Amino acid sequence: MSRYWSDVVRRLTPYVPGEQPRHPRLVKLNTNESPYPPSPRVLDAIHRIDGDDLRRYPDPESTALRLAFAERAGLLPEQVFLGNGSDEVLAHVFMGLLRQAAPLLFPDISYSFYPVWCDLYGIVGEPVALRENFSIDVADYARPNGGIILPNPNAPTGMLLALEDIRRLLETNRDSVVVIDEAYIDFGGASAVTLVNTYDNLLVVQTLSKSRALAGLRVGVAYGHVDLIDGLQRVKNSFNSYPLDAVAQHAVLASLEDEAWFEASCAKVIASRSRLTQGLQMLGFTVLPSSANFVFASPGAGRDARALFLALRERGIIVRHFNKARIADFLRISVGTDEQCEALLTALSDLMAAGTGAAGH
Repeated sequence: MSRYWSDVVRRLTPYVPGEQPRHPRLVKLNTNESPYPPSPRVLDAIHRIDGDDLRRYPDPESTALRLAFAERAGLLPEQVFLGNGSDEVLAHVFMGLLRQAAPLLFPDISYSFYPVWCDLYGIVGEPVALRENFSIDVADYARPNGGIILPNPNAPTGMLLALEDIRRLLETNRDSVVVIDEAYIDFGGASAVTLVNTYDNLLVVQTLSKSRALAGLRVGVAYGHVDLIDGLQRVKNSFNSYPLDAVAQHAVLASLEDEAWFEASCAKVIASRSRLTQGLQMLGFTVLPSSANFVFASPGAGRDARALFLALRERGIIVRHFNKARIADFLRISVGTDEQCEALLTALSDLMAAGTGAAGH
């Protein structure tokens, strides 16, 4: 620690992102990136950017992009907020909407950035336990709170909450902001964006990093009532008036114009997820039902998930392991190409046949 650190910095335990090794032959299945490239129109748009686009500041309101998102969602541009990835959007949400006197509720097994933002902004966070089967029971959120946030599908479980359950959550908590973090919604769920015009306490956050294969550009979006969006705009303009650069704005517009590419990429991931799930189950894994671009799988009693994680790493296959209560026996595996998934399954089969991770090994 430095003597120059503030008290805030001293008490922080930062979020640890998935590692990004650069080995060219690595089978990288740890950070839920798309295994497929973005639409060719994205690269064309980037190549058309000229010197004037770069020497000038970008449009601070991302006007054309907000309009495009609004039209897709059937909303007004004033109901759309943009930021550098959904993490920046969520950081502004925590500061601008969720910093209340009552505690913020979120699942106890969920996106591990939520407690970090609570610490950063001085928010009292109150984890709500998942059911024994790792699903969310919205009835557990019928308690005093200063806001609710949950991913749908949840992470790292991949399990989906039905739209009717989200409606019940909103009805029960009309005096609180309910944030639905939809980073993975395009891989099998119905978006709560359809409820935005019905519930003024709903904010839906999405990212272009996963299904649009634009993790390297860092673009996130939020949809909500104009008053909620205005609050986020006030925070943004007190933090960074030019959040989205010109390259990102042009590229994302191009991506939104190619729905066929987007839908085909999502369909390939969903099909590979099904094959990966079946392959893991044939090896004896328990796999939670996933609506995301990853699966959460346990090798079962008598097997050590961390040992398999480390052994896979030695073979150049990177997955994610969380050494936390209730989920230490699971691996989170991003859905890669069919070839990558097959390489994973082959490696797991060999390792388990050799007794890796078994009791006594």
